[in-house]
Amino acid sequence: MTSLTVLEPGPLATIQDRGRAGQAALGVPTSGACDRAAYELANRLVGNHQGAAAIEVTFGGLLVHADADLVVAITGAPCSGVPLNAPTTLRAGELLRFGPPRTGLRTYLAVRGGIDVPPVLGSRSTDLLSGLGPTPIAANQTLPVGCSFAPMPGVDLAPVADPAGGEVAVRVTPGPRRDWFTDAGWSSLVTQTYEVSSNSNRVGVRLDGEPLERARTGELASEGMARGAIQIPPSGTPVIFLADHPVTGGYPVIAYVTEPDLDACAQVRPGQSVRLVNV
Repeated sequence: MTSLTVLEPGPLATIQDRGRAGQAALGVPTSGACDRAAYELANRLVGNHQGAAAIEVTFGGLLVHADADLVVAITGAPCSGVPLNAPTTLRAGELLRFGPPRTGLRTYLAVRGGIDVPPVLGSRSTDLLSGLGPTPIAANQTLPVGCSFAPMPGVDLAPVADPAGGEVAVRVTPGPRRDWFTDAGWSSLVTQTYEVSSNSNRVGVRLDGEPLERARTGELASEGMARGAIQIPPSGTPVIFLADHPVTGGYPVIAYVTEPDLDACAQVRPGQSVRLVNV
């Protein structure tokens, strides 16, 4: 069996695919890759079928050993020491070490054939909130590699931009509970500059800033939640839901991040500046 051994996982390394879509009514979260565009690009570069499982690396630190000749591609946050956005052959016995990324937070390692761990409810994704799927990757863990793939795409390099390193502007639209906040509260949401909190993770990006003024107090019955929802907890500061968001939530959703900007939210790192722009 072809395999890849993770000698060091870094701060956090998980197995991710496209997630468990369509099961929210059963209480099953979607999960999946945080930066979907980067994940899908990595798979395309090695000729994998859509939905093949890859490794999501958080802030570098991953060290892997090729147990056989492997074709790999690395996308997303540009880690030092590894090739980026291009298919590469790792020879048996070769090591690949991911240094800290220049910009961004999450990097994707796709192996031709996909990471072939057993699926759980139709997905190989690790969901940190619900606990579904494989546990986060541990040191000295050997990962099996599948044998199902399509032809190589014939691309030497994908010319995509690195994640932004400075202030990031994220486009938003009003959400279903916009009326729970005053006009001044909404104006504050879309005019102030926030800082990404160190308390952010795959569940959501927490933003530090001035609390928003509410027009209504009291509690809200739990409602369905979606990726990109901007929820306002009692602190009054936003939380942007990412891949491992809960299926339901009881805090008001003031806005939604537009679909094209969701992947950028997955790449902001603690301390980075974010502006929410009303469209």
